[in-house]
Amino acid sequence: MGSLDDPRLPYDYKNRERGTVAPDTTRQPFRWASEVAYKNVHRIVTRGYDTTELVEAGYGIEDVIFIDFQSRIPLIEEAKMLSYVMVMSLEDGLSSPAAISRIVTKSKTLLTQAAGASILAFGHAYGAYTDYGKILDTYLKRAEKEGMSLAEAAEMAVRDNIDSEALGVSDLMLKDPAAKRMIARAEKLGVAGKYIAFAKEIAKAAQKLFKEPVDLDMLGATGATMMDLGFSPDATWCILAVTRAFAGGAHYCEEVEREQYIRLGQALTPKELYDGPADRPVPSLEERAKTAVSGVAKTPEEWRQKLVEKQKLRGSGWGIVEEIEDPRRKM
Repeated sequence: MGSLDDPRLPYDYKNRERGTVAPDTTRQPFRWASEVAYKNVHRIVTRGYDTTELVEAGYGIEDVIFIDFQSRIPLIEEAKMLSYVMVMSLEDGLSSPAAISRIVTKSKTLLTQAAGASILAFGHAYGAYTDYGKILDTYLKRAEKEGMSLAEAAEMAVRDNIDSEALGVSDLMLKDPAAKRMIARAEKLGVAGKYIAFAKEIAKAAQKLFKEPVDLDMLGATGATMMDLGFSPDATWCILAVTRAFAGGAHYCEEVEREQYIRLGQALTPKELYDGPADRPVPSLEERAKTAVSGVAKTPEEWRQKLVEKQKLRGSGWGIVEEIEDPRRKM
């Protein structure tokens, strides 16, 4: 198999050590038992498969991801589809996450920090895949239990989650065919299943119920495709976050190689880029005492008025509306 029988290897691969070193019986160690993997000086094993043998036999990263997360070797079509999804998720152009990676890079930091910042800047820190997957599973199970059609379940899902950013439909892909191409690819490879079918019905229902034009977006196409490949929403989150980290790293490398570091991230902001109040003198503390107004409110009405005034302050943070969802609605 490959070069594993080469006599120049420092050990006999076929008769190599298997298992791990016997634990020290004199004390109780802290260790986890795992079904996923183990290793010793000769082998790294995942779900029972020797990773060296996998690579020597021609298996790739898509195959090992299936083995790691699903304990199975995928069909060729499944591996091709996962490769397609990961490539589509790899680079997002000069988006906010990419810009964040480059900004962090300018602070003379580590590549891992820049890549991590890029991931954390992406929608819901990639957690939207979890929310989207829960929507699909919840209403598919309800449709099966109550004998509803996919179209009826999709309409109910849209009505119940019409304000959710994790519904998988938006106006982002009205001119970009990427989401539709992903679905078409899954159907061509024969890996499209109930989740893609339901995602398409959700898009149809949303087009009827939304006031603005919408269509299936990359969250919906990617999430449904990954679930039809057998990955949980959480697994999708993990796999694609790591995938996107490569792009964050690429932006880091280019920023380092093409641009110049900014000392400790300190950059001058030109006055022409400033759109706040004109330059003004700093008042003395005595003047402040004459004009300052207490921030303490003594009545609910006074508190409300002060809040309204704060919300008018541009860039203060008070203008951000934070809506806390009633937990009883989730029950």
